[in-house]
Amino acid sequence: MNYYIFGAKSIAYGACEAMKLLHPNDEILGFLVSSLEGNPKILAGLPVREIGEVAKELSATKKAETRVLVAAPEDAHQAIVLILERHGFFNYRLLDSKAEGTLMRHYYQTLGLFSAPQDLPLEGERPKLTVYAARFQGDKPLLQLPEFPAYVRPLLLGAAGDGGQEPERAEELRDDTGDNISGKNPNYCELTGLYWIWKNCLRGPEEYVGLCHYRRCLDVTEEDMRRLKASDVDVVLPFPMLHAPDIREHHVRYVKEKDWETMLRALEEIHPEDMERYGEIFSKPYFYNYNMFIAKKQVLSDYCAWLFPVLERTEETSEPKGRDRGDRYLAYMGESLCTLYFMNRQKSLKIYHAERRMFV
Repeated sequence: MNYYIFGAKSIAYGACEAMKLLHPNDEILGFLVSSLEGNPKILAGLPVREIGEVAKELSATKKAETRVLVAAPEDAHQAIVLILERHGFFNYRLLDSKAEGTLMRHYYQTLGLFSAPQDLPLEGERPKLTVYAARFQGDKPLLQLPEFPAYVRPLLLGAAGDGGQEPERAEELRDDTGDNISGKNPNYCELTGLYWIWKNCLRGPEEYVGLCHYRRCLDVTEEDMRRLKASDVDVVLPFPMLHAPDIREHHVRYVKEKDWETMLRALEEIHPEDMERYGEIFSKPYFYNYNMFIAKKQVLSDYCAWLFPVLERTEETSEPKGRDRGDRYLAYMGESLCTLYFMNRQKSLKIYHAERRMFV
């Protein structure tokens, strides 16, 4: 089978690499994008082309026959479908987050990398756990509200700012109570929620605590939970997303180089031992996105005690100061630091991985 992939960022790159490994007899013709602006010209050794250019080269019959795999964020699928059909491409398949997660799990399983809970024996009982679903008052409304399990509790972020003007929701927690950095949400995003969990929610009976988003969560089943406890798993992270040529592509896209250098100086100052493998880890394609995980309470506490001093030092020494901004730069850095921390502790922690679900 021959086909194009629509998209040219991490989801498209991951899908391409997985499909090449799992379906070697298929031929990927290249990547399609609406515009080359902000996209590479070559990805995974294949051309990245504007769909309008390709459409001009094909007859109406050929365009109707051309297969396209849409591998982009799920909330962009509707707009992409309109683009495809406007250019005469009707033979497309949408790679939603569930299909993408299954694809990447099989990819990593084939490579022998990044084990999943399904690899563990099923026994015992489910652990006590609470996962906090972070949201912000300005979030785009979902077309259909997800049905979270009972152990998931909603958490309003940035409640000390504009979020505090929202009507109270009886079932919802807020990140501006107790010890908090809620007012820093414009730069820390979901990390104000993680800080609040660390400082206020680790004294209860839970064995595991986690953070997800109102529109993204880890696809962990009841059976998976039992496996975690029975096998004494330390942390569950999303399957890494692939970046080309390596994960530095992520911070180059989202973080100013001057800010990145400031963060590296803070990391060297506070955790010089982790800088020893920085070059090795960041030269690989595997990236833990979204600041989202489920972990033992002590593992979460240790990680937060490692993470927040680096971010706070970066905030203090960046120009302009973090408090004078609102560009999410510390949250983006948090994703990179999460990758560094857990990739650097693969031997000391029992780390497993789950598929990521997205709701639109």
